[in-house]
Amino acid sequence: MNVLFSTLTLVTFFPLVGVALLLFTPKEQKDTIRWIAVGASLTTFLISLVMLAQFNPADPNMQLVVRSPWIRIGSNWNIDFYFGIDGASLLLILLTTFLTPIAIFSSWTAIEERVKEYMIFFLLLEVGMVGVFVSLDLFLFYIFWEFSLVPMYLLVGIWGGQNRMYAAIKFFLYTMAGSILMLLAILWLGINVGTFAYTDILGKVPAAAQGLLFLAFAAAFAIKVPVWPLHSWLPDAHVEAPTAGSVILAGVLLKLGTYGFLRFNLGLFPEAAKQYAPTIAVLAVIGIVYGAIVSYPQKDVKKLVAYSSVSHLGFVMLGLFALNSQGIQGAILQMINHGLSTGALFLLVGMIYERRHTRELAQFGGLWTVMPLYGTLTLIVTLSSMGLPGLNGFVGEFAILLGAWGAGQPGAAYGSYAYAAVASLGVILAAVYMLWMFQKMFLGKVENPHNNGLADLNWREVVVLVPLIIMIFWIGLYPAPFFDLMSPSVTQLVAAIQSAAVALR
Repeated sequence: MNVLFSTLTLVTFFPLVGVALLLFTPKEQKDTIRWIAVGASLTTFLISLVMLAQFNPADPNMQLVVRSPWIRIGSNWNIDFYFGIDGASLLLILLTTFLTPIAIFSSWTAIEERVKEYMIFFLLLEVGMVGVFVSLDLFLFYIFWEFSLVPMYLLVGIWGGQNRMYAAIKFFLYTMAGSILMLLAILWLGINVGTFAYTDILGKVPAAAQGLLFLAFAAAFAIKVPVWPLHSWLPDAHVEAPTAGSVILAGVLLKLGTYGFLRFNLGLFPEAAKQYAPTIAVLAVIGIVYGAIVSYPQKDVKKLVAYSSVSHLGFVMLGLFALNSQGIQGAILQMINHGLSTGALFLLVGMIYERRHTRELAQFGGLWTVMPLYGTLTLIVTLSSMGLPGLNGFVGEFAILLGAWGAGQPGAAYGSYAYAAVASLGVILAAVYMLWMFQKMFLGKVENPHNNGLADLNWREVVVLVPLIIMIFWIGLYPAPFFDLMSPSVTQLVAAIQSAAVALR
Protein backbone atom coordinates (compact mmCIF):
# COMPACT_ATOMS: atom_id res chain seq x y z
CA MET A 1 0.00 0.00 0.00
CA ASN A 2 1.25 3.48 -0.84
CA VAL A 3 2.42 4.97 2.46
CA LEU A 4 1.71 8.57 1.51
CA PHE A 5 -1.87 8.07 0.32
CA SER A 6 -3.00 5.27 2.63
CA THR A 7 -6.17 5.95 4.60
CA LEU A 8 -4.37 5.93 7.96
CA THR A 9 -1.70 8.33 6.73
CA LEU A 10 -4.35 10.69 5.39
CA VAL A 11 -6.51 10.61 8.51
CA THR A 12 -3.45 11.31 10.65
CA PHE A 13 -1.79 14.05 8.66
CA PHE A 14 -4.59 15.75 6.72
CA PRO A 15 -4.99 18.46 9.41
CA LEU A 16 -1.53 19.62 8.34
CA VAL A 17 -3.12 20.73 5.06
CA GLY A 18 -5.26 23.08 7.11
CA VAL A 19 -2.18 24.23 9.01
CA ALA A 20 -0.39 25.01 5.73
CA LEU A 21 -3.35 27.04 4.47
CA LEU A 22 -3.58 28.93 7.75
CA LEU A 23 0.09 29.86 7.61
CA PHE A 24 -0.57 31.81 4.41
CA THR A 25 -3.83 33.38 5.59
CA PRO A 26 -3.59 36.95 6.96
CA LYS A 27 -4.32 36.99 10.68
CA GLU A 28 -6.88 39.77 10.21
CA GLN A 29 -9.18 37.43 8.22
CA LYS A 30 -10.57 35.72 11.30
CA ASP A 31 -13.67 34.19 9.72
CA THR A 32 -11.61 32.76 6.86
CA ILE A 33 -9.22 31.25 9.40
CA ARG A 34 -12.11 29.69 11.29
CA TRP A 35 -13.65 28.19 8.15
CA ILE A 36 -10.31 26.72 7.05
CA ALA A 37 -9.89 25.04 10.45
CA VAL A 38 -13.45 23.73 10.44
CA GLY A 39 -13.09 22.53 6.86
CA ALA A 40 -9.81 20.73 7.54
CA SER A 41 -11.21 18.98 10.62
CA LEU A 42 -14.46 18.03 8.86
CA THR A 43 -12.52 16.59 5.95
CA THR A 44 -10.45 14.56 8.39
CA PHE A 45 -13.69 13.23 9.87
CA LEU A 46 -14.89 12.21 6.41
CA ILE A 47 -11.59 10.39 5.83
CA SER A 48 -12.15 8.54 9.11
CA LEU A 49 -15.54 7.40 7.79
CA VAL A 50 -13.76 6.00 4.73
CA MET A 51 -11.46 4.21 7.18
CA LEU A 52 -14.54 2.80 8.92
CA ALA A 53 -15.94 1.58 5.60
CA GLN A 54 -12.65 -0.20 4.80
CA PHE A 55 -12.48 -1.90 8.20
CA ASN A 56 -13.53 -5.56 8.51
CA PRO A 57 -15.23 -6.03 11.91
CA ALA A 58 -14.79 -9.80 11.79
CA ASP A 59 -10.97 -9.64 11.61
CA PRO A 60 -9.31 -9.42 15.06
CA ASN A 61 -5.88 -8.55 13.64
CA MET A 62 -4.43 -5.17 12.76
CA GLN A 63 -5.94 -3.76 9.58
CA LEU A 64 -5.19 -1.08 6.97
CA VAL A 65 -1.55 -1.64 7.87
CA VAL A 66 1.10 0.69 6.51
CA ARG A 67 4.72 -0.25 7.19
CA SER A 68 7.87 1.21 5.73
CA PRO A 69 11.49 1.40 6.98
CA TRP A 70 12.16 4.73 8.65
CA ILE A 71 15.31 4.77 10.81
CA ARG A 72 18.08 2.18 10.59
CA ILE A 73 21.00 2.48 13.05
CA GLY A 74 22.89 -0.76 13.58
CA SER A 75 21.15 -4.09 14.10
CA ASN A 76 18.98 -3.16 17.09
CA TRP A 77 17.60 0.15 15.91
CA ASN A 78 15.06 -0.81 13.29
CA ILE A 79 12.39 1.85 13.58
CA ASP A 80 9.52 1.71 11.10
CA PHE A 81 6.81 4.04 9.93
CA TYR A 82 4.20 1.55 11.07
CA PHE A 83 0.47 2.30 11.24
CA GLY A 84 -2.44 -0.06 11.83
CA ILE A 85 -5.77 -0.25 13.66
CA ASP A 86 -8.05 -2.73 15.35
CA GLY A 87 -11.59 -2.22 16.66
CA ALA A 88 -10.53 -0.33 19.78
CA SER A 89 -8.24 2.15 18.05
CA LEU A 90 -10.79 2.60 15.25
CA LEU A 91 -13.45 3.79 17.71
CA LEU A 92 -11.05 6.18 19.41
CA ILE A 93 -9.94 7.67 16.08
CA LEU A 94 -13.58 8.21 15.16
CA LEU A 95 -14.15 9.89 18.54
CA THR A 96 -11.17 12.19 17.91
CA THR A 97 -12.18 13.21 14.40
CA PHE A 98 -15.79 13.63 15.53
CA LEU A 99 -15.04 15.88 18.51
CA THR A 100 -12.36 18.05 16.89
CA PRO A 101 -14.59 19.95 14.40
CA ILE A 102 -17.23 20.32 17.13
CA ALA A 103 -14.66 21.83 19.49
CA ILE A 104 -13.27 24.15 16.79
CA PHE A 105 -16.74 25.31 15.77
CA SER A 106 -17.64 25.96 19.42
CA SER A 107 -14.72 28.43 19.57
CA TRP A 108 -16.22 30.65 16.86
CA THR A 109 -17.09 33.56 19.16
CA ALA A 110 -15.23 32.45 22.29
CA ILE A 111 -11.77 33.06 20.81
CA GLU A 112 -11.10 36.52 19.39
CA GLU A 113 -7.42 37.01 20.13
CA ARG A 114 -4.71 35.30 18.08
CA VAL A 115 -7.30 33.20 16.24
CA LYS A 116 -4.79 32.05 13.63
CA GLU A 117 -2.38 30.56 16.16
CA TYR A 118 -5.25 29.01 18.11
CA MET A 119 -6.57 27.13 15.09
CA ILE A 120 -3.09 26.00 14.05
CA PHE A 121 -2.42 24.52 17.49
CA PHE A 122 -5.81 22.81 17.48
CA LEU A 123 -5.14 21.09 14.16
CA LEU A 124 -1.65 20.09 15.29
CA LEU A 125 -3.20 18.62 18.42
CA GLU A 126 -5.48 16.47 16.26
CA VAL A 127 -2.44 15.14 14.37
CA GLY A 128 -0.79 14.13 17.64
CA MET A 129 -3.88 12.44 19.07
CA VAL A 130 -4.71 10.41 15.96
CA GLY A 131 -1.04 9.50 15.60
CA VAL A 132 -1.06 7.90 19.05
CA PHE A 133 -4.00 5.67 18.11
CA VAL A 134 -2.58 4.47 14.77
CA SER A 135 1.09 3.96 15.70
CA LEU A 136 2.29 0.37 15.95
CA ASP A 137 5.97 1.21 16.32
CA LEU A 138 6.73 2.09 19.94
CA PHE A 139 9.25 4.76 19.01
CA LEU A 140 6.76 6.39 16.64
CA PHE A 141 4.07 6.08 19.30
CA TYR A 142 6.30 7.92 21.77
CA ILE A 143 6.90 10.75 19.29
CA PHE A 144 3.16 11.31 18.81
CA TRP A 145 2.57 10.92 22.57
CA GLU A 146 5.01 13.70 23.41
CA PHE A 147 4.00 15.83 20.42
CA SER A 148 0.38 15.98 21.62
CA LEU A 149 1.53 17.65 24.85
CA VAL A 150 2.82 20.78 23.18
CA PRO A 151 -0.33 22.11 21.45
CA MET A 152 -2.47 21.48 24.56
CA TYR A 153 0.13 23.18 26.75
CA LEU A 154 -0.01 26.23 24.48
CA LEU A 155 -3.82 26.22 24.23
CA VAL A 156 -4.12 26.29 28.02
CA GLY A 157 -1.16 28.61 28.58
CA ILE A 158 -2.19 31.26 26.03
CA TRP A 159 -6.00 31.16 25.87
CA GLY A 160 -6.76 29.83 29.35
CA GLY A 161 -8.08 31.53 32.46
CA GLN A 162 -6.46 33.65 35.12
CA ASN A 163 -4.14 30.90 36.42
CA ARG A 164 -3.46 29.44 32.99
CA MET A 165 0.32 29.31 33.20
CA TYR A 166 0.29 27.43 36.49
CA ALA A 167 -2.20 24.89 35.09
CA ALA A 168 -0.34 24.53 31.78
CA ILE A 169 3.07 23.99 33.37
CA LYS A 170 1.63 21.54 35.90
CA PHE A 171 -0.03 19.56 33.11
CA PHE A 172 3.16 19.51 31.06
CA LEU A 173 5.50 18.54 33.90
CA TYR A 174 3.26 15.79 35.28
CA THR A 175 2.87 14.15 31.89
CA MET A 176 6.51 14.58 30.90
CA ALA A 177 7.73 13.06 34.17
CA GLY A 178 5.80 9.85 33.62
CA SER A 179 6.83 9.69 29.98
CA ILE A 180 10.53 9.45 30.86
CA LEU A 181 10.03 6.05 32.47
CA MET A 182 8.04 4.86 29.46
CA LEU A 183 10.85 5.99 27.14
CA LEU A 184 13.38 3.93 29.12
CA ALA A 185 11.10 0.90 28.88
CA ILE A 186 10.69 1.40 25.12
CA LEU A 187 14.47 1.57 24.71
CA TRP A 188 14.87 -1.64 26.73
CA LEU A 189 12.36 -3.42 24.51
CA GLY A 190 14.03 -2.19 21.33
CA ILE A 191 17.46 -3.34 22.45
CA ASN A 192 16.55 -6.65 24.09
CA VAL A 193 13.74 -7.84 21.84
CA GLY A 194 15.39 -6.43 18.72
CA THR A 195 12.47 -4.40 17.40
CA PHE A 196 10.18 -1.51 18.28
CA ALA A 197 7.25 -2.94 16.32
CA TYR A 198 4.31 -3.74 18.58
CA THR A 199 3.17 -6.80 16.65
CA ASP A 200 6.72 -8.21 16.59
CA ILE A 201 7.16 -7.76 20.34
CA LEU A 202 3.92 -9.56 21.26
CA GLY A 203 4.67 -12.73 23.19
CA LYS A 204 8.42 -12.12 23.28
CA VAL A 205 8.84 -10.12 26.51
CA PRO A 206 10.44 -12.32 29.19
CA ALA A 207 8.17 -12.93 32.16
CA ALA A 208 10.93 -11.86 34.56
CA ALA A 209 11.11 -8.41 32.94
CA GLN A 210 7.41 -7.78 32.55
CA GLY A 211 6.85 -6.43 36.07
CA LEU A 212 9.21 -3.46 35.82
CA LEU A 213 8.28 -2.75 32.22
CA PHE A 214 4.59 -2.79 33.15
CA LEU A 215 5.24 -0.24 35.92
CA ALA A 216 7.29 1.99 33.63
CA PHE A 217 4.53 2.17 31.02
CA ALA A 218 1.88 2.45 33.74
CA ALA A 219 3.58 5.52 35.21
CA ALA A 220 3.03 7.46 31.98
CA PHE A 221 -0.48 6.20 31.36
CA ALA A 222 -1.72 6.53 34.96
CA ILE A 223 -0.79 10.21 35.03
CA LYS A 224 -2.55 10.82 31.73
CA VAL A 225 -5.81 9.02 32.68
CA PRO A 226 -5.45 10.19 35.53
CA VAL A 227 -5.56 7.39 38.08
CA TRP A 228 -5.97 8.38 41.73
CA PRO A 229 -3.78 9.72 43.41
CA LEU A 230 -2.05 11.16 40.31
CA HIS A 231 -5.02 13.32 39.37
CA SER A 232 -4.18 16.69 40.91
CA TRP A 233 -3.18 18.30 37.59
CA LEU A 234 -6.56 17.58 36.00
CA PRO A 235 -8.94 20.00 37.79
CA ASP A 236 -6.51 22.89 37.31
CA ALA A 237 -6.07 22.14 33.61
CA HIS A 238 -9.81 21.81 33.01
CA VAL A 239 -10.79 24.95 34.90
CA GLU A 240 -8.17 27.12 33.22
CA ALA A 241 -8.43 25.68 29.71
CA PRO A 242 -10.63 27.38 27.11
CA THR A 243 -13.92 25.55 26.56
CA ALA A 244 -12.80 23.73 23.41
CA GLY A 245 -9.57 22.75 25.15
CA SER A 246 -11.53 21.18 28.00
CA VAL A 247 -13.68 19.29 25.49
CA ILE A 248 -10.64 17.74 23.80
CA LEU A 249 -8.77 17.22 27.07
CA ALA A 250 -11.66 15.24 28.58
CA GLY A 251 -12.91 13.75 25.33
CA VAL A 252 -9.67 12.49 23.82
CA LEU A 253 -6.43 13.34 25.64
CA LEU A 254 -7.35 11.43 28.80
CA LYS A 255 -8.15 8.44 26.58
CA LEU A 256 -4.53 8.34 25.45
CA GLY A 257 -3.78 6.97 28.91
CA THR A 258 -6.54 4.37 29.00
CA TYR A 259 -5.70 3.34 25.43
CA GLY A 260 -2.06 2.96 26.46
CA PHE A 261 -3.04 0.58 29.25
CA LEU A 262 -5.19 -1.42 26.83
CA ARG A 263 -2.70 -1.61 23.98
CA PHE A 264 0.62 -1.94 25.78
CA ASN A 265 0.18 -2.93 29.43
CA LEU A 266 -2.36 -5.63 28.63
CA GLY A 267 -1.03 -6.54 25.19
CA LEU A 268 2.71 -6.68 25.82
CA PHE A 269 2.82 -7.65 29.50
CA PRO A 270 -0.07 -10.07 30.14
CA GLU A 271 1.64 -11.87 33.05
CA ALA A 272 2.30 -8.56 34.82
CA ALA A 273 -1.24 -7.38 34.02
CA LYS A 274 -2.62 -10.42 35.83
CA GLN A 275 -0.27 -9.80 38.74
CA TYR A 276 -1.08 -6.10 39.15
CA ALA A 277 -4.80 -6.28 38.35
CA PRO A 278 -5.97 -6.24 42.01
CA THR A 279 -3.75 -3.24 42.78
CA ILE A 280 -5.04 -1.30 39.77
CA ALA A 281 -8.59 -2.25 40.76
CA VAL A 282 -8.10 -0.80 44.24
CA LEU A 283 -6.87 2.50 42.78
CA ALA A 284 -9.74 2.50 40.28
CA VAL A 285 -12.39 1.95 42.94
CA ILE A 286 -10.88 4.65 45.16
CA GLY A 287 -10.92 7.00 42.17
CA ILE A 288 -14.57 6.18 41.44
CA VAL A 289 -15.71 6.99 44.96
CA TYR A 290 -13.25 9.82 45.60
CA GLY A 291 -14.06 11.61 42.34
CA ALA A 292 -17.78 11.43 43.07
CA ILE A 293 -17.47 12.61 46.68
CA VAL A 294 -15.19 15.53 45.78
CA SER A 295 -17.45 16.57 42.89
CA TYR A 296 -20.45 17.19 45.14
CA PRO A 297 -19.20 20.18 47.20
CA GLN A 298 -17.65 22.05 44.25
CA LYS A 299 -18.91 25.59 43.83
CA ASP A 300 -17.49 26.01 40.32
CA VAL A 301 -19.54 23.91 37.89
CA LYS A 302 -16.56 23.39 35.59
CA LYS A 303 -14.48 22.01 38.45
CA LEU A 304 -17.39 19.72 39.37
CA VAL A 305 -17.36 18.27 35.86
CA ALA A 306 -13.56 17.98 36.00
CA TYR A 307 -13.62 15.92 39.20
CA SER A 308 -16.37 13.74 37.76
CA SER A 309 -13.87 12.62 35.12
CA VAL A 310 -11.73 11.06 37.86
CA SER A 311 -14.74 8.97 38.84
CA HIS A 312 -15.81 8.04 35.32
CA LEU A 313 -12.32 7.03 34.24
CA GLY A 314 -12.02 4.96 37.40
CA PHE A 315 -14.78 2.83 35.87
CA VAL A 316 -12.75 2.51 32.67
CA MET A 317 -9.70 1.29 34.57
CA LEU A 318 -11.81 -1.16 36.57
CA GLY A 319 -13.19 -2.61 33.35
CA LEU A 320 -9.81 -2.88 31.64
CA PHE A 321 -8.19 -4.81 34.46
CA ALA A 322 -11.11 -7.16 34.92
CA LEU A 323 -9.21 -8.93 32.10
CA ASN A 324 -12.37 -10.38 30.60
CA SER A 325 -14.34 -9.52 27.47
CA GLN A 326 -17.26 -7.87 29.24
CA GLY A 327 -15.07 -5.57 31.30
CA ILE A 328 -12.70 -4.57 28.48
CA GLN A 329 -15.47 -3.97 25.96
CA GLY A 330 -17.39 -1.95 28.53
CA ALA A 331 -14.24 0.06 29.26
CA ILE A 332 -13.68 0.86 25.56
CA LEU A 333 -17.30 1.89 25.12
CA GLN A 334 -17.11 3.98 28.28
CA MET A 335 -14.10 5.82 26.84
CA ILE A 336 -16.35 6.85 23.97
CA ASN A 337 -19.26 7.64 26.28
CA HIS A 338 -17.17 9.82 28.55
CA GLY A 339 -15.83 11.75 25.56
CA LEU A 340 -19.35 12.45 24.34
CA SER A 341 -21.10 13.20 27.64
CA THR A 342 -18.35 15.09 29.43
CA GLY A 343 -17.43 16.90 26.24
CA ALA A 344 -21.04 18.04 25.96
CA LEU A 345 -21.06 19.13 29.61
CA PHE A 346 -17.98 21.31 29.08
CA LEU A 347 -19.59 22.84 26.00
CA LEU A 348 -22.74 23.64 27.99
CA VAL A 349 -20.70 25.18 30.80
CA GLY A 350 -18.83 27.28 28.26
CA MET A 351 -22.08 28.51 26.71
CA ILE A 352 -23.47 29.81 30.00
CA TYR A 353 -20.07 31.29 30.86
CA GLU A 354 -20.12 33.34 27.63
CA ARG A 355 -23.40 34.86 28.79
CA ARG A 356 -22.77 35.32 32.52
CA HIS A 357 -18.96 35.30 32.82
CA THR A 358 -19.19 33.18 35.93
CA ARG A 359 -19.32 29.46 36.68
CA GLU A 360 -20.34 29.73 40.33
CA LEU A 361 -23.37 27.55 41.07
CA ALA A 362 -24.64 30.12 43.57
CA GLN A 363 -25.01 32.66 40.76
CA PHE A 364 -27.59 30.56 38.93
CA GLY A 365 -30.99 29.05 39.65
CA GLY A 366 -34.20 28.92 37.63
CA LEU A 367 -32.38 28.93 34.29
CA TRP A 368 -34.82 26.45 32.78
CA THR A 369 -37.57 29.07 32.74
CA VAL A 370 -35.26 31.57 31.04
CA MET A 371 -33.43 29.18 28.67
CA PRO A 372 -35.74 26.18 28.09
CA LEU A 373 -33.80 24.69 25.18
CA TYR A 374 -30.51 25.02 27.05
CA GLY A 375 -32.09 23.44 30.12
CA THR A 376 -33.54 20.52 28.15
CA LEU A 377 -30.26 19.64 26.44
CA THR A 378 -28.37 19.99 29.72
CA LEU A 379 -30.82 17.59 31.38
CA ILE A 380 -30.24 14.98 28.67
CA VAL A 381 -26.48 15.23 29.03
CA THR A 382 -26.71 15.20 32.83
CA LEU A 383 -28.79 12.02 32.78
CA SER A 384 -26.34 10.52 30.31
CA SER A 385 -23.39 11.29 32.56
CA MET A 386 -25.06 9.67 35.58
CA GLY A 387 -25.84 6.49 33.64
CA LEU A 388 -29.61 6.59 33.07
CA PRO A 389 -30.86 3.51 31.16
CA GLY A 390 -31.59 4.36 27.55
CA LEU A 391 -28.63 6.73 27.33
CA ASN A 392 -25.01 5.93 26.54
CA GLY A 393 -23.52 6.02 30.04
CA PHE A 394 -25.63 3.13 31.31
CA VAL A 395 -24.44 0.63 28.69
CA GLY A 396 -20.74 1.13 29.40
CA GLU A 397 -21.05 1.13 33.17
CA PHE A 398 -23.27 -1.96 33.15
CA ALA A 399 -20.76 -3.90 31.03
CA ILE A 400 -17.90 -2.77 33.27
CA LEU A 401 -19.69 -3.83 36.47
CA LEU A 402 -20.59 -7.14 34.81
CA GLY A 403 -16.94 -7.65 33.97
CA ALA A 404 -15.79 -6.63 37.45
CA TRP A 405 -18.27 -9.08 38.98
CA GLY A 406 -16.93 -11.85 36.73
CA ALA A 407 -13.39 -10.90 37.73
CA GLY A 408 -14.40 -11.36 41.37
CA GLN A 409 -14.74 -15.12 41.01
CA PRO A 410 -12.06 -17.28 42.64
CA GLY A 411 -9.03 -17.51 40.38
CA ALA A 412 -10.13 -14.55 38.21
CA ALA A 413 -8.34 -11.19 37.95
CA TYR A 414 -9.68 -9.66 41.16
CA GLY A 415 -10.65 -12.69 43.20
CA SER A 416 -13.21 -10.72 45.18
CA TYR A 417 -16.68 -9.32 44.49
CA ALA A 418 -15.93 -6.33 46.71
CA TYR A 419 -14.52 -4.30 43.82
CA ALA A 420 -17.76 -4.43 41.84
CA ALA A 421 -19.83 -3.84 44.96
CA VAL A 422 -17.95 -0.71 46.01
CA ALA A 423 -17.73 0.59 42.43
CA SER A 424 -21.51 0.40 42.13
CA LEU A 425 -21.69 3.11 44.79
CA GLY A 426 -20.15 5.41 42.20
CA VAL A 427 -23.30 5.10 40.09
CA ILE A 428 -25.42 6.27 43.03
CA LEU A 429 -23.03 9.07 43.94
CA ALA A 430 -22.96 10.26 40.32
CA ALA A 431 -26.72 10.72 40.47
CA VAL A 432 -26.30 12.74 43.65
CA TYR A 433 -23.77 15.28 42.40
CA MET A 434 -25.13 15.55 38.86
CA LEU A 435 -28.73 16.11 39.96
CA TRP A 436 -27.52 18.52 42.63
CA MET A 437 -25.75 20.53 39.94
CA PHE A 438 -28.83 20.53 37.72
CA GLN A 439 -31.10 21.55 40.58
CA LYS A 440 -28.88 24.45 41.63
CA MET A 441 -28.60 25.77 38.07
CA PHE A 442 -32.00 25.17 36.51
CA LEU A 443 -34.78 24.54 39.03
CA GLY A 444 -36.62 26.95 41.30
CA LYS A 445 -37.17 30.64 40.73
CA VAL A 446 -34.83 33.14 39.12
CA GLU A 447 -33.48 35.04 42.10
CA ASN A 448 -30.41 36.64 40.53
CA PRO A 449 -31.52 39.58 38.33
CA HIS A 450 -28.50 39.02 36.05
CA ASN A 451 -30.12 35.78 34.86
CA ASN A 452 -33.26 37.50 33.63
CA GLY A 453 -33.36 37.94 29.89
CA LEU A 454 -30.50 35.55 29.11
CA ALA A 455 -30.63 34.50 25.48
CA ASP A 456 -31.35 30.84 24.79
CA LEU A 457 -29.10 28.78 22.53
CA ASN A 458 -28.43 30.19 19.08
CA TRP A 459 -28.22 28.16 15.87
CA ARG A 460 -24.44 27.70 16.11
CA GLU A 461 -24.66 26.32 19.64
CA VAL A 462 -27.47 23.96 18.63
CA VAL A 463 -25.39 22.71 15.69
CA VAL A 464 -22.52 22.02 18.08
CA LEU A 465 -24.64 20.07 20.57
CA VAL A 466 -27.05 18.09 18.37
CA PRO A 467 -24.45 15.59 17.02
CA LEU A 468 -23.45 14.77 20.61
CA ILE A 469 -27.08 14.32 21.66
CA ILE A 470 -27.69 11.99 18.70
CA MET A 471 -24.71 9.84 19.68
CA ILE A 472 -25.82 9.76 23.32
CA PHE A 473 -29.18 8.28 22.30
CA TRP A 474 -27.72 6.01 19.61
CA ILE A 475 -25.29 4.25 21.94
CA GLY A 476 -27.87 4.12 24.73
CA LEU A 477 -30.57 2.53 22.55
CA TYR A 478 -28.55 0.50 20.04
CA PRO A 479 -24.94 -0.15 21.13
CA ALA A 480 -24.56 -3.37 19.09
CA PRO A 481 -22.57 -1.81 16.19
CA PHE A 482 -19.99 -0.46 18.62
CA PHE A 483 -19.57 -3.81 20.37
CA ASP A 484 -19.36 -5.56 17.00
CA LEU A 485 -16.41 -3.39 15.97
CA MET A 486 -14.34 -4.15 19.07
CA SER A 487 -15.43 -7.69 19.98
CA PRO A 488 -13.02 -9.77 17.82
CA SER A 489 -9.89 -7.87 18.83
CA VAL A 490 -10.91 -7.86 22.51
CA THR A 491 -11.61 -11.60 22.39
CA GLN A 492 -8.15 -12.18 20.93
CA LEU A 493 -6.54 -10.02 23.65
CA VAL A 494 -8.39 -11.80 26.46
CA ALA A 495 -7.35 -15.19 25.06
CA ALA A 496 -3.69 -14.09 25.12
CA ILE A 497 -4.00 -12.88 28.72
CA GLN A 498 -5.65 -16.10 29.81
CA SER A 499 -2.92 -18.14 28.13
CA ALA A 500 -0.33 -16.14 30.05
CA ALA A 501 -2.23 -16.74 33.29
CA VAL A 502 -2.24 -20.50 32.63
CA ALA A 503 1.50 -20.36 32.01
CA LEU A 504 2.00 -18.64 35.36
CA ARG A 505 0.17 -21.42 37.16
